[in-house]
Amino acid sequence: MPYFIVVPQLPAAAMAIYPFILIKKKAYQDDVVLVNHEKIHHQQQLELLIVPFYLFYVVNYVFNLIKYAYHQKAYYHIIFEKEAYVNEKNLNYLSHRKRFAWLKLLN
Repeated sequence: MPYFIVVPQLPAAAMAIYPFILIKKKAYQDDVVLVNHEKIHHQQQLELLIVPFYLFYVVNYVFNLIKYAYHQKAYYHIIFEKEAYVNEKNLNYLSHRKRFAWLKLLN
């Protein structure tokens, strides 16, 4: 079970910072799709030993920002976000997810 921390100033609805899930509003902890999305990020963070995940995430975002010149498009093309968004509604995804599954989405 994740640990939730309410952060009203959060620029997004939620953010995974292992082992926590930061949420903008307390009610978001009941949003199973949102929580599943963040739990997928927890698994990504663990398999990259946490700190390298954040480094790769930022580098991927900056590369995408240069490529697409638009924040939202750059964000949605971050490899970790692709995996999380594609699978967030599959509440059983984490039970059968293969390690480093996000690598299949590199393009």
